[in-house]
Amino acid sequence: MAQAFDATAQQAQLTERATEALALAKQLGADAAEVGASVDQGLGVSVRLGEVETVELSRDQGIAVTLYVGKRKGSASSTDASSASIRATVEKALAIARYTGEDPAAGLAEAELMATHLPDLKVHYPWALSTDEAIDLALRCEQAGREVAGIHQSEGASLSSGEGVRVYANSHGFLGTQKGSSHSLSCMLIAQDGQGMQRDYDYTSARNPQQLRHPEEVGREAAARTLRRLGARRPPTGTFPVLFDPSLASGLIGHLMGALAGGALYREASFLCDRLGSPLFPDWFGLEERPLEVGATASSPFDAEGVQTRSNRFIDQGQVASYMLSAYSARRLGMQSTGNAGGARNLRLLAPLTPREELLTQMGRGIWVTELMGQGVNGVTGDYSRGAAGFWIENGEVQYPIEEFTIASNLNKMFAGLSGVGSDTDTRGSIHTGSWLIDAMTVAGS
Repeated sequence: MAQAFDATAQQAQLTERATEALALAKQLGADAAEVGASVDQGLGVSVRLGEVETVELSRDQGIAVTLYVGKRKGSASSTDASSASIRATVEKALAIARYTGEDPAAGLAEAELMATHLPDLKVHYPWALSTDEAIDLALRCEQAGREVAGIHQSEGASLSSGEGVRVYANSHGFLGTQKGSSHSLSCMLIAQDGQGMQRDYDYTSARNPQQLRHPEEVGREAAARTLRRLGARRPPTGTFPVLFDPSLASGLIGHLMGALAGGALYREASFLCDRLGSPLFPDWFGLEERPLEVGATASSPFDAEGVQTRSNRFIDQGQVASYMLSAYSARRLGMQSTGNAGGARNLRLLAPLTPREELLTQMGRGIWVTELMGQGVNGVTGDYSRGAAGFWIENGEVQYPIEEFTIASNLNKMFAGLSGVGSDTDTRGSIHTGSWLIDAMTVAGS
């Protein structure tokens, strides 16, 4: 990177600015206040056909202030952390608060919920990577993929590396800080046959750069994924079991968590309203978050409101066991925060795992979906309809690639019809899951 990032110095500076903003808010008459401040620095490079396309050095910072005057709330933010800018930001937030309507649910999270256990979760791994070294890694990744027989063209390889610091403080006296890092490398390739062109990609991502896969491995896997899509045709129309690839199964969990989110629930915009304690999945399935997992993608000892994070069991023995609540959404629902302001952290399955080959055998005849397109998911009704691509399965074995079809059902029915989870767990994101086998979905193909 062009300029070294001193995370410890940045942490001290952000702490000072947040403390300054809180003191000023109190001095100007706010009844309560909270401040979030962050600074991030990163390096990103992209290459294509053996040539450098882009090199980007980024540095972003910001401070956001939320003030409360009684039950009135005002928020303002700035990218300038100078004392003059902080004063202007606080004054603007205070002016907004004085003119907004009262909201009985407004206010800081309860003082007794503030985090007191603030362990080092080992999520900060700086990478002393020069621009030339980053370019070399991306070039090696793309070259390995392009050297695979059958690869026709490339859309390039990209590497990104970044680290940052965030600080959250409020007038309860809570102040929490966290340093973090994120590194990734990806490659997208194109293959061609008599029927046309196909493309696919692969990537690796981790907080610790030592845990990234080798560039050549990523490039070769991108090539393999691309080549296996050649000769795609449309599948038959009908009702078939569907196996969701791990990267897509995590999306199903995302839809679930969106429906469990307090904001959707108090607005009555979720298909899981009033479903607490009711069955949703088979009784062998569970889902929990582990926000204090050392070194994991989304680990944090406190949420976006300073509330102590904890392991939450959202699905227990197939039943809806907990909603995902911030302090505000909890008040709207007459409940208590679950430490999920800012979302869930490190979602993990509690389920027996089956090798993917056995799931395909169990499926017999159906579809293995490896790509989804479109946004056809209704969070209010649970209706699900997406464009897809993947492979046709016959007698438990892959027959040929398929494309230009849609799969449709309802999330309630899909979750109840989950008949197996694969052991091919994808650990690259905050949601760790293997393949999901859904017993039946409507397929619209040829």
